[in-house]
Amino acid sequence: MTALKEFEKLEATGLWRETLATQRREVYVSFGDTSLIIKNKADDPLSHWSLPAVHRINPGKMPALYAPNSDASETLEIEDSTMVGAIEKVRAAIERRRPHPGRLRLATFLALTVVVLALGIFWLPGALEKHTVEVVPFEKRVQIGRALLSNISQLSGRSCSTTAGNIARKKLGLRLLGDDQRQLVILSDGITKSALLPGGIFLLNKSLVEDFESPEVAAGYVELELARRTQVDPLARMLTYLGGLSSFRLLTTGEVSHDDLRDYAQYLLTAEPAMPPTALLLAQFEKAGFSSAPFAYAMDISGETTLPLIEADPFRNQPYQPLLSDADWINLQGICGS
Repeated sequence: MTALKEFEKLEATGLWRETLATQRREVYVSFGDTSLIIKNKADDPLSHWSLPAVHRINPGKMPALYAPNSDASETLEIEDSTMVGAIEKVRAAIERRRPHPGRLRLATFLALTVVVLALGIFWLPGALEKHTVEVVPFEKRVQIGRALLSNISQLSGRSCSTTAGNIARKKLGLRLLGDDQRQLVILSDGITKSALLPGGIFLLNKSLVEDFESPEVAAGYVELELARRTQVDPLARMLTYLGGLSSFRLLTTGEVSHDDLRDYAQYLLTAEPAMPPTALLLAQFEKAGFSSAPFAYAMDISGETTLPLIEADPFRNQPYQPLLSDADWINLQGICGS
């Protein structure tokens, strides 16, 4: 041990007491290989103390008082500051080499805490949202979608409705969506173009039916929302915007708070989600059975930014079944009234 080699010639006097019942006596103290050696004036060894076991009874006080074990029945008092400093240095070196299970437990606890926090910050919200989206039934999605529509209507006015227009709207919905569980809603104001709510509620701005000559533009925005849905579930998009607490509340109580519904409704009024890949959009138009060109020109009248939708139009030179009759299209154009 380096510390022992440094002090192997060091010797000092001290007062040693063998037991509590004996008197203190003057002795000489020196270092052995791994022990303190206590000798009398005749240089006869009286006691050997294992250095790893030596502990100080009165830290920071002089003269220093040491014992070879915890019961302190045998003691050694040393006043020589050099010897005391040497003993303390050796004890510190030994202590550094000891295993410290408490420190290991603390380090393990801190590491686990960091892992748990990382999971809570980076993994748990996404996992919770994904699980919630997977278990929420369609009926609950419809309920959430209707509640969102109610909030949107409070902000932008009620959805458009006429008797003839509603018939045409339902016909277009059946043509595009294939069942009556999903719903097309025409709004006179609010959303910029289109949106898809949980439960299959498609929102279209009235400009999509009033400002164009054929239903392909409005229908194209329905296909746009369907393409977006294949990438991100509308319920997942809502929960991502609202945060993990909303996911937890929906999972545990089956409800979305009124404040959350209002906040998300306000967001939808100006939201512009990213465009899906062109190939995905074209696949939607081909599946639905109508031309993508009118939709492409509605998005960009010059056709420059939507050229792939025009050039790769699946029905560019092919006839297809009309989306609505002329009479139904005229009725849909008038659904918001004068």
